[in-house]
Amino acid sequence: MFQNIIDAFTGDGDGNKKLKCGGGECKKVKGTVVLMKKNVLDFSDFQASLLDRVHELLGQRVSLQLVSAVNTDPSENDLKGKLGKPAYLEEWITSITPLAAGETAFKVTFDWDEEIGVPGAFLIRNNHHSEFYLKTVTLEDVPGQGRVHFVCNSWVYPAKHYSKDRIFFTNQTYMPHETPAALRKYREEELVNLRGNGEGELKEWDRVYDYAYYNDLGDPDEGPKYVRPVLGGSSEYPYPRRGRTGRAATKTDPNTESRQPLLMSLDIYVPRDERFGHLKMSDFLAYALKSVAQFIKPELEALCDETPNEFDSFDDVLKLYEGGFELPDGPLLDNLKKNIPLEMLKEIFRTDGENLFQYPKPQVIQDNHSAWRTDEEFGREMLAGVNPVLIRRLEEFPPKSKLNSKQYGDQNSTITAEHIKNNLDGLTIDKAIEKNRMFILDHHDALMPYLRRINTTTTKTYASRTLLFLKDDGTLKPLVIELSLPHDKGDEYGAISKVYTPAEHGVEGSMWQLAKAYVGVNDSGYHQLISHFLNTHAVSEPFVIATNRQLSVLHPIYKLLEPHFRDTMNINALARQTLINAGGILESTVYPAKYAMEMSSVIYKNWNFTEQALPEDLKKRGVAIEDPKAPHGVRLLIKDYPYAVDGLEIWFAIKEWVKDYCSFYYKDDGMIQKDSELQLWWKEVREEGHGDLKDATWWPKMQTREDLIDSCTIIIWVASALHAAVNFGQYPYAGYLPNRPTVSRRFMPKEGSPEYEELKSNPDKAFLKTITAQLQTLLGISLIEILSRHSSDEVYLGQRDTPDWTADKEPLNAFEKFGKKLADIEDRMFDMNKDAKLKNRVGPVKMPYTLLVPTSEGGLTGRGIPNSNLTPSTSIGGGRLLYVQLAPQELILSTTHDVLSNSTPP
Repeated sequence: MFQNIIDAFTGDGDGNKKLKCGGGECKKVKGTVVLMKKNVLDFSDFQASLLDRVHELLGQRVSLQLVSAVNTDPSENDLKGKLGKPAYLEEWITSITPLAAGETAFKVTFDWDEEIGVPGAFLIRNNHHSEFYLKTVTLEDVPGQGRVHFVCNSWVYPAKHYSKDRIFFTNQTYMPHETPAALRKYREEELVNLRGNGEGELKEWDRVYDYAYYNDLGDPDEGPKYVRPVLGGSSEYPYPRRGRTGRAATKTDPNTESRQPLLMSLDIYVPRDERFGHLKMSDFLAYALKSVAQFIKPELEALCDETPNEFDSFDDVLKLYEGGFELPDGPLLDNLKKNIPLEMLKEIFRTDGENLFQYPKPQVIQDNHSAWRTDEEFGREMLAGVNPVLIRRLEEFPPKSKLNSKQYGDQNSTITAEHIKNNLDGLTIDKAIEKNRMFILDHHDALMPYLRRINTTTTKTYASRTLLFLKDDGTLKPLVIELSLPHDKGDEYGAISKVYTPAEHGVEGSMWQLAKAYVGVNDSGYHQLISHFLNTHAVSEPFVIATNRQLSVLHPIYKLLEPHFRDTMNINALARQTLINAGGILESTVYPAKYAMEMSSVIYKNWNFTEQALPEDLKKRGVAIEDPKAPHGVRLLIKDYPYAVDGLEIWFAIKEWVKDYCSFYYKDDGMIQKDSELQLWWKEVREEGHGDLKDATWWPKMQTREDLIDSCTIIIWVASALHAAVNFGQYPYAGYLPNRPTVSRRFMPKEGSPEYEELKSNPDKAFLKTITAQLQTLLGISLIEILSRHSSDEVYLGQRDTPDWTADKEPLNAFEKFGKKLADIEDRMFDMNKDAKLKNRVGPVKMPYTLLVPTSEGGLTGRGIPNSNLTPSTSIGGGRLLYVQLAPQELILSTTHDVLSNSTPP
């Protein structure tokens, strides 16, 4: 019946369109439109399908008009390309053939106008009730052209939301000055639309990319407890910019943006094409995480206050992975059952509502339950763990502080030669330093200025320095750990420090294990705040915004970088809403508490874009030097440094690909200087996106092809490989909380105290009472396990989700070469993991280093480099939800394992 009605509008009942042109039939050009309807994508909108059908029947259809790339319309004063006649999507009601992931292919038939000549774009007008996700449009047998392809990947809202019809360009690539005259105005107008006018609150259908400070973390209207400084826009608290939402200021503070109520947190604004959740199961995950925030965290906190449950032994911890954990009856369980559907309970908490939590065994304890406690593994994880980016070579002994001595007194290390001289394999300290055998993991200067305030919260921790010695077999031997507190008399009196040396037995051995735990707490917090969120998520967002504002989709650099930006803005927005905000999950679970983001702002002062290049980072940390004879001209001083060894291979593969690509479009430096869009892009990145550091002298000038290649390589590296290295090892290493605790709840016990006697009589229980509490552990590792998974359809480095992403053959060939090179690198990584001489690649825990292996299958693999910070996830398979579209692997930002991360994809 539906088809008969449609035919009344469009055809002869046989699906044949018989519009006449003069005395004969017009030539037709057929096309295929691939899209995903809203009712397929949206978890809750069940009216979309029905209302869209009604609109279709009433003639309110989806139209497309081809835009000429060669001929302008003489009636248009602005020389825009000539428009063809509207063509309509066919059989909207009856087309039910799914492709992949909810995609549907529709036919469209254009009346060919010879004056169109070469189609360069098309306008689309959506007269339906609801939006849809337009993926691709492909025209066949275009006269003189053959096949013409459009890569769209964008939400198209009903026409009432736009002042002009949406435009999509072909997959051709044009420099600004090379753009055909008929398309130039369209190109310019599209960029103007994307920049917006800087006014008003932005709505979901707006496509505006603009900048704002991190001024939405606090909520002063809720009281002084929730006041937080604005990050960005000042020398005191600099920070990268985030996407503007345009929400009104709070009533209490005009400089603080009002926050979305938690119940509305699904609706936080980012440009719609930046929001993940292209399948309804992503919304399922969103609501699950939101439920965690609303119902579970408050109950958990109340329960922990009333009954501070502890693990009594490491065997109790292991039971989580060997049978599960019985959750006691009470408000927490009642709220779980009441507010979260059974399927969510099963997936989020691995429970069927019958009180049982169950977890897969993290890789770090799969082979051996106690090898994580060895000194060798403690040192190895600085080179091959989830935060392998901080260790540096020791260049002076004892270590000196860079803190202002007038403000903080003497903060230099109190470690003496007596502490370490007998553990240097016969070398003197000076000789060990000269031979590049001494290294340090330094968490002192970053933490000390905040430590007095931090320890007024529930946290009880220290600033730490850890010295290590590089042995002949390539492994690192911990020599000493220094734990420091601010002086009782005041900051200006310096630090009070105590030094601990390795011991295996007795109370000294127990205190050494505790000292390593305090280092782990510091490293875990630094990892989440700096290595992960600041140095991958936050610093990338300005590049996403500037690219969309200043580089047309026709620009070659847009096409190069776009896959590496997917979903970054959205995940960052959700983090601001529920994770890094005042009173949010991160403040509840990492040691800096309310000072967490403020601390990251202070550390951002020393961020340097050029030092994000892996070779520069390694040289800055003194773990590598320039050597013309070494591969790629970089020689590692720790030869068996898995992150650096694998990372350099990936880095130079990316750089070679970027060089091949950029050299195709830019034949000389002059073309860089004359590229108007490129110059405006780079100016905006520096002066707006990272505006607090705009006067830094280290910014590349973007005057040479080398500047462009280096800069694009850094951007891609940070968003893909660096992020993978610090993200996907979280559950494998930190899913077993004792290995990487995130909170310490009491200080090192003093001799003669009850805590000291407990340490002597039951050291394991004393250890577990010092780190994260039991119920926080349960919920934290529940989410880490889910969020550390890959989907089965993830798009990895060296891959694209659309093969026709450009029409230029040489870049496509270069990209294919890049993919093959990554495959070769992957094979070499596995071969190295089999080499028994490379002890750091596997270690005492028998856990091969795979975090920079380029590809992965779906699941909890501890390997794989997705193209962007957050890449699409999966749907349902094998009876288990493998969540769709995105990486709330990232939300992991929250903290590796304490209470649930809760973020809510739109």
